[in-house]
Amino acid sequence: MTEFLDIEGGRIGYDVTGEGPLIVLSPGIGDLRQAYRFLAPQLAQAGSRVATADLRGHGDSSIGSWTSISRTDVAGDLLALIRHLGAPAVIVGQSLSGGAATIAAAQAPELVSAIVEINPFTRVPKADLGALVRVRRYRRGVLLMGGTQAFHSLRLWLRYLDVAYPTKPADWADYTAALRAKLTEPGRMAEFMKTMKTTPADAEAQLPNVRCVALIVMGTEDPDFADPGAEGEAIAAALPAGLGTVATLDGAGHYPHAQCPDEVAALVTGFLSERARA
Repeated sequence: MTEFLDIEGGRIGYDVTGEGPLIVLSPGIGDLRQAYRFLAPQLAQAGSRVATADLRGHGDSSIGSWTSISRTDVAGDLLALIRHLGAPAVIVGQSLSGGAATIAAAQAPELVSAIVEINPFTRVPKADLGALVRVRRYRRGVLLMGGTQAFHSLRLWLRYLDVAYPTKPADWADYTAALRAKLTEPGRMAEFMKTMKTTPADAEAQLPNVRCVALIVMGTEDPDFADPGAEGEAIAAALPAGLGTVATLDGAGHYPHAQCPDEVAALVTGFLSERARA
């Protein structure tokens, strides 16, 4: 059942399942919290209370009053939700929300016990012109994402998603239909476009200030990075020594939590179990 948290500027839609230590899941840009529809039940079954939250301006969250949707903004929203539900919590963030997880952990170490970043945009991206020529998935991803931003195009965004999911979940048609319907609502695409006006510079600056352990999960077929594994290693290297762990998933794109949720669930539960024993 959808619940709402009122914060300065609007309200955030979220839902909660399970009992145990709190894990908060936050999706990427243009997406719905239901992107975690396969992962959340597995984490709950493993013994966690799992809160899945929409980004501001997305899904069931309010629209029209957010001046920006940056990683710092989303970090503040996640920390507000953690305070509301009861700290501390693990934050799992994908794409933009991976950078938000970094900021939240650095700003409020007493509230965040660990972070998991899935194909995160936590560092400022640097265009790789050579890879644009050599790596087809990267070239397609860059062109489709750029076209989405330039033309505010839902059609190009859905084409990007087709590339970003090298293999599709069984409910792909239903999920993308729901996503299309949501982004067709008045004002929703404008909110989505606000995410494109920010950079990960705020998250990159906070990497050295993180004090909790971090798992970086990268799909080898992610079209957003010329070398996804190298990106994950660079994020881990920017964290204080000993905190970052990198895992790569062969064949996974930008959304492994929906494409191969069993593998992601195993990585997350194993990581948290090892951390608990440390």
